[in-house]
Amino acid sequence: MVSKIIFKKIKFYNIDFKRFDNYITRNGLFVFPAGPALALINKSSNYYQSLRKADLVFFDSGFFVLLLKVLKNIDVQKFSGYKFLSLFFKYIKKNKKKKIFCVDPNFNYSKSNKQYFKRLGIKKIQNYIAPLYDPNHLVDKKLLTKIKRYKPDYIIVNIGGGTQEILGLYLRENLKFKTTILCLGAAISFFTKDQAPINDFIDRHYLGWLVRLLFNPYIFFKKYILGFKLIPMVLFSKIKVIK
Repeated sequence: MVSKIIFKKIKFYNIDFKRFDNYITRNGLFVFPAGPALALINKSSNYYQSLRKADLVFFDSGFFVLLLKVLKNIDVQKFSGYKFLSLFFKYIKKNKKKKIFCVDPNFNYSKSNKQYFKRLGIKKIQNYIAPLYDPNHLVDKKLLTKIKRYKPDYIIVNIGGGTQEILGLYLRENLKFKTTILCLGAAISFFTKDQAPINDFIDRHYLGWLVRLLFNPYIFFKKYILGFKLIPMVLFSKIKVIK
């Protein structure tokens, strides 16, 4: 079985769902790069470095997983942000004393996210509405101050891909205490119903892209067109497989 692959000097870990509890207790930066964002690593050095320096990079993109299989005959298991959160919520319901800190894109999403954690029985939850960050010069001292005071067990970053990973790296490098930073983008919105209604069947059969496209074609059509740039990147790259 493939343990991990190295693509463009980024280490992607092939993690078994059944070993989730072994990973959720780790500290560090966990990232889930989507296909369209991954296709643009050559254009954003900060985003690229955030993936390279992350502690765990998951196979969130079904398109990337399929390309590895078809073009390189490399078998890995997709581990989407949706799947991760579904397991995380089961874990957190058994560990309700854990402290959660959410970084959210706007007030409405922040309210939905907080209410969802409350329904899970989580009482120690704080939310922060992120400003519009500049990915080329990302600094947020106000956020750092709040997190340092609260000292959460888990920081869940729910803002857009390509920026959230840069923020995650910024937080990891500026926080002195041990915590786990989860860059999950819009994944929590599948559970709160603020975005496309994705479920286990849709995620398992790599149909999330289709549902999101139907739910919001204006935004996701452009993103998925950009994602096709991943095809030559995979085809012409030397990918190291570690078993």
